[in-house]
Amino acid sequence: MSATERRSHLIDLSPFRESPAFTRMWIGSTLAGLGSQLTIVAIMLQMYDLTGSTFAVAMIAVAGLVPMIFAGIYGGMLADAFDRRAVALIAATITFGSTALLAGLTWAQLETVWWLYALSIVNSSANSIVMATRQAIVPRLLPRRLLPAASALGGITVGIMVMAGPALAGVLVALTGYAWTYTLDVVLMLSLFLGLWTLPKLRPEGETVRPGIESLRDGWRFLRRASNIRLQFVLDVIAMTFGQPLALFPAIGAVLLGGGPITTGVLTASVAVGAFGSSLFSGRVGAVRHQGLGIERAILVYGTSIVALGLVLGAAALGWFAPDGVDAQTPNLVLIVLACLVLAVSGASDNVSSIFRNTMVQAAVPDAIRGRLQGVFIVVVAGGPRLGALYAGTLATLTALWFPPLLGGFVIVGLVATLVRLSPRFRAYDAENPVP
Repeated sequence: MSATERRSHLIDLSPFRESPAFTRMWIGSTLAGLGSQLTIVAIMLQMYDLTGSTFAVAMIAVAGLVPMIFAGIYGGMLADAFDRRAVALIAATITFGSTALLAGLTWAQLETVWWLYALSIVNSSANSIVMATRQAIVPRLLPRRLLPAASALGGITVGIMVMAGPALAGVLVALTGYAWTYTLDVVLMLSLFLGLWTLPKLRPEGETVRPGIESLRDGWRFLRRASNIRLQFVLDVIAMTFGQPLALFPAIGAVLLGGGPITTGVLTASVAVGAFGSSLFSGRVGAVRHQGLGIERAILVYGTSIVALGLVLGAAALGWFAPDGVDAQTPNLVLIVLACLVLAVSGASDNVSSIFRNTMVQAAVPDAIRGRLQGVFIVVVAGGPRLGALYAGTLATLTALWFPPLLGGFVIVGLVATLVRLSPRFRAYDAENPVP
């Protein structure tokens, strides 16, 4: 195989070469996203410290679900009516303020369970608007042929965020405490403003509809006709609801696998390692035409990896490979490594699915309505894991820590295979002729 062919398997960096504006936005989003992961993991660990309850940790995600849905949908309407650069900047300012307040309260030792819930809600809601608007901007900065490459670069961002962020958060919390962890997020978030501030003004193309009921109806009418877009939303909700055990990681690190906060960070980072690796070798992804079929296969692999995680945790519950006592000082290293491997596979397959799903939305949806559909997309991407936190936290409380991923993985495989088989139009989706 020639050197050129070998390089073709690596990630396509053409978006950086063709669009300096995209490059600046990507750098700012990556650094700010790294900081946001510090806060997400630190809040989970702090909530567990304050309450000792896995259910309370799960409720961090669940409590913000309805506000996040409203913010994502309304933010999409704003992005389809006004300058998208301005909308993203305002939402980013709210995110920055809520994180700074969280850091200040922690330094003053005034943080409470309810403050953690409230500021998590504000942060996630504003972030939904930033992400929806930013994704609606990307097709205006790049030609359609480079959208898969841009989505793969987004996977690199997620990989860096979740690979370095949770591991760093676990170490920072263990060595310096929560206040320094939140403060570092505040500093890193400043880069987000640089990436957004240097963009040109970007008003939607075509006829615009002011935010409100009519805008919502207009988006709903489009989604009813867009069966391919609608089904990919449904498939992702299924995968994230039944295959997202993140809320269980603090308890898994504390009582099942051992290692405490460091294990929590390592498990979370393993998902990102898979996402990063799959993006790094995504050079051929732009040549895949049947993206619906690619989504199906990627999610089936994801479901299978979640089943494997449940089996690993079940082995831990039975005491396999355990040292004399499993706690924060004596981790079960063998099963931690196995858990990290299957979580890396889950991250890789989820990222491949995300590349195809994001490209489908950006390529098949007209610009005048792209903000609203990106808003729904972000709600699905961010809301699914929150439903997953409720599912995992509740079922683990009623049964055992290993049972939610084991059952959930089987549910994912069965539902996704059935729904896609009943939708031949989705399996035949052609990226060369994108039809929503």
